[in-house]
Amino acid sequence: MYISKGAFADIVCRASLIFLWEAQMMKKKIALIQMDVAMAEPEKNYVHALELMKKAMDDKPDILVLPETLNVGFFPTEHLKDLSDVDGVKTKAVFGSFAKEHNVNIVAGSVANVKNGFVYNTAYVFNRNGEVVCEYDKVHGFTPSDEHKYFKGGSEVKLFKLDDISCSMVICYDVRFPELIRTATVQGIDLFFIPAQWPLVRKLHWVTLNTARAIENQMYLCAVNGCGYAGETKYGGNSLLISPWGEEICHLGENEEIKVGEVDLDVIKGIRESINVFRDRKPEYYHI
Repeated sequence: MYISKGAFADIVCRASLIFLWEAQMMKKKIALIQMDVAMAEPEKNYVHALELMKKAMDDKPDILVLPETLNVGFFPTEHLKDLSDVDGVKTKAVFGSFAKEHNVNIVAGSVANVKNGFVYNTAYVFNRNGEVVCEYDKVHGFTPSDEHKYFKGGSEVKLFKLDDISCSMVICYDVRFPELIRTATVQGIDLFFIPAQWPLVRKLHWVTLNTARAIENQMYLCAVNGCGYAGETKYGGNSLLISPWGEEICHLGENEEIKVGEVDLDVIKGIRESINVFRDRKPEYYHI
């Protein structure tokens, strides 16, 4: 079959455009919203979260990520149940509406949330249509702060998709338990989220643990911390966006800040092929 030079050039042009479009689709901009959360002031915090998200949209991100317990802070022991959301009603209204209006995905940190009479540390994730695509309850309560006495723990990891990207998440103290994270990542996760309220005094642990989780699971990791004070505790900020090689795409400071970084999901395949840790695992020898 004869193809003229003009037709051939048109085919090549179309193929090039498709290739470029597909390559661009694998690149996503993520906004890290490092929020100073006010203790025991949920209405104030929801309003402030909206203000910060509107500001973050100036850079046209694909995903917004906020810190842990963004409605009440970490964490008021008095009247906690009264201050908490109930079945995520308020959180879904605020963040679901914003996601739909602005056509953006939102990892809405986590909130103190009453379900079936118990308070949970619950993370909600919204797609661009404002729909909840993940509801995750923090598994490990931080025992040095008696979190386990005030919050009921979750029991499983959750997998979800944002713009067809395979994602999962944990919350704060959960990052110290690589077994939990690996139960998600063996199922094929490219982008992982960790909202937190991590104190400045353990900044080295924060950076090291998040970097290790990204490297050992060969995935992008977005860890968004709170900042400011809760009593005498200064939360450390230093939110991170880390590549599968452990390189820092974003590393924020100690104060309230928004920063946008870009991830390229195309690079993950090459990394996993060059050092195939998932193929080379020998779980039959791991007696934990």
